[in-house]
Amino acid sequence: MQKAKEKVSFPKSMLLPKEEMLEIRKKGKKIKIGIPSDFSKIEYRVPLTPQAVDLLVSYGHEILIEKNAGKSASYNNEDYQKAGAVIVETAEETFQCDIILRIAPFSDNEIDALRGNQVIISSLQTHAYNKETFQKLMQKKVTSVAFEYLENEEGFLPFVHQMSQIAGVTAITIASEYLSKSRKGKGVLFGEVTGVTPAELVIIGTSTAAEYAARAALGLGIFVKVFDTSVYELSKLEEKLGRRIFTSVFYPKVLKKALVSADAVIGATTFNSPPKFKVSEDLVKQMKEGSVIIDLNISQGGCFETSKCTDFNDPSFIKHGVIHYCVPNSPAMVARTASISLSNILIPILMAIGENGGVDNYVKVSKGFRKGVYIYQGILTNHDVGRLFNLPSKDIELLLAIF
Repeated sequence: MQKAKEKVSFPKSMLLPKEEMLEIRKKGKKIKIGIPSDFSKIEYRVPLTPQAVDLLVSYGHEILIEKNAGKSASYNNEDYQKAGAVIVETAEETFQCDIILRIAPFSDNEIDALRGNQVIISSLQTHAYNKETFQKLMQKKVTSVAFEYLENEEGFLPFVHQMSQIAGVTAITIASEYLSKSRKGKGVLFGEVTGVTPAELVIIGTSTAAEYAARAALGLGIFVKVFDTSVYELSKLEEKLGRRIFTSVFYPKVLKKALVSADAVIGATTFNSPPKFKVSEDLVKQMKEGSVIIDLNISQGGCFETSKCTDFNDPSFIKHGVIHYCVPNSPAMVARTASISLSNILIPILMAIGENGGVDNYVKVSKGFRKGVYIYQGILTNHDVGRLFNLPSKDIELLLAIF
């Protein structure tokens, strides 16, 4: 009996025409990334850690980073040099790169210094922009991508989720600090001690930041009350926490009673949309003297009528006897942890951009990345921004059919 011939398999690449093999080899692209320092903008986070730079450089990508850009996150110039980055003296040098990566939004002067026809990946903090700023970006024909709107392929917002976790936990640290005598507070321990009534916390919203603030507070023995417009969202929050807590929709009398007795109130409604409910100035007036408000939604207009944007140089103010803390980039308070978190998310995105031959190609193949684009080659594509600043916007899906 004749022995059956063994099936011989060939690598797929051997079956491709030479022209197609050449196209595949050329598909990858080495990208040049510039990272300016954000310290002058009172932003302490850095988008890439030295470990991330080391990985990107190992794949042939070039990283230019402004001198001392990572200092506030406890990364020095030597760390980046050893990882393969080029240290430059000025931000303007980084503004000539193909991709500019930073946390803080761009100022008008910085936009003027851009080369043009580049890619900007940064935060979109609309409170820091005006109509003219967006028009300048559009005139430079840039493609601008916002951390806040980037999604993964499952529709998940990784940047928002990670920074919200950090913001929620740090909010409890901030409240504790401002209630202590070190900040001229009431001298209240934000926690629980035997024989002493526990401190009370009110949370406005059921976002990821609200969840992590509640987790941290419950761990300290703080009495937590959460308010939201949706009973369903309140129920989901309880499931995530794994325990029953005080929850309520915004019944005026119930909310007033909670605010009057609260030691701290945190505004933490869902990100990427204006808060559906604002605590009135009249209610703030009735809060205890020396109590603390932390508005994590200040970059979107805030959860309290008395809120106004602050920064780390002057983070708080007192109104109606209540301490207000309204820093929009509160995760920068723990800059190193936040930088590592940001870097972990950015590495696969930047690697994918290189593998797909640049941002223009990656925009076409990645739906989640497209969601983050608010200006595409000089054309505004985010309808929310268009409505907010009275600017015309176009659907990016339609634009991609043209470009």
